[in-house]
Amino acid sequence: MDGEELTQQETELYDRQIRVWGVDAQRRLSKANVLVCGMTGTVAEFCKNIVLAGVGSVTLVDDGVVTEAALSANFLIPPDESVSKGRTLAELCCDSLLEFNSMVRVSVEKGDISSFGEDFFSKFDVVVISSSSLATKKLINEKCRRLLRRVAFYTVDCRDSCGEIFVDLQNYKYTKKKVDEAVEFELKYPSFEEAITTPWKRLPRRMARLYFAMRVIEKFEEAEGRKPGETSILDFPGVMKKRQELCEEESFNESQIPDYLLERLVVGTREFPPVCAVIGGILGQEVIKAISGKGDPLKNFFFFDAFDGKGIIEDISNPDAAS
Repeated sequence: MDGEELTQQETELYDRQIRVWGVDAQRRLSKANVLVCGMTGTVAEFCKNIVLAGVGSVTLVDDGVVTEAALSANFLIPPDESVSKGRTLAELCCDSLLEFNSMVRVSVEKGDISSFGEDFFSKFDVVVISSSSLATKKLINEKCRRLLRRVAFYTVDCRDSCGEIFVDLQNYKYTKKKVDEAVEFELKYPSFEEAITTPWKRLPRRMARLYFAMRVIEKFEEAEGRKPGETSILDFPGVMKKRQELCEEESFNESQIPDYLLERLVVGTREFPPVCAVIGGILGQEVIKAISGKGDPLKNFFFFDAFDGKGIIEDISNPDAAS
């Protein structure tokens, strides 16, 4: 990813950014290749941010078609039906992103992301997965981890006014300026499966409740064979039952996963655009830090709830899985 020096055109275009994070960081960005699966409103915000920042390339994967829900959250989708007819979400978003920065290569890859081989993922420096099943998140994360080169892996999901980001940078080294010298740090990240299999009773008492609520929803959708977001108020009793089952398995107090929070996630399956902007902005910032190797990276979950306006970082890992 170190690659060649910036061209004169790149230096002129990214002049203000270079003054903020330096030539070396911008050079790394301009050579980085990012894979994005699931063109949600949150992901649209993320893509806009990294394209404007000047990454080398962005590859989009989403064979879905435009729906009312997608149109209400994803500003990259043109409102003209004649333009979107017969085209996938990835194709429509690709056209829009090309207008933001002509120096970034934006392309589309068709197919089921879970069926792609490890060689496909080896072409990228960053992989971002959204609106995917629990099984797909685990599968893609493990494929990235089996590669000889390190690939940064992220999942991002937004339901109603809540959002979650997961980060796996594997063994990650970065520099941070302290006084007048640059100090190198190293962090070891667990995989997605290692993180979510951490026994709940081992987690801090003040753990973000959204973490547990999202796990209940994931498990319910998996058990029912649902795609992410395919829930309604009719499913609420089933979700409550799943919460009870999980809490019994984990010897965990059900009151730590409030009814009202689960109901919001079950009913409010659409994205809330202002929250998309917040979560997409945070994700873009984290990816830029991971690529450039500068600044403290997020480890390893980030939660946001517009009801209280708080963003919470939780470091969750399972020591048993790492041993």
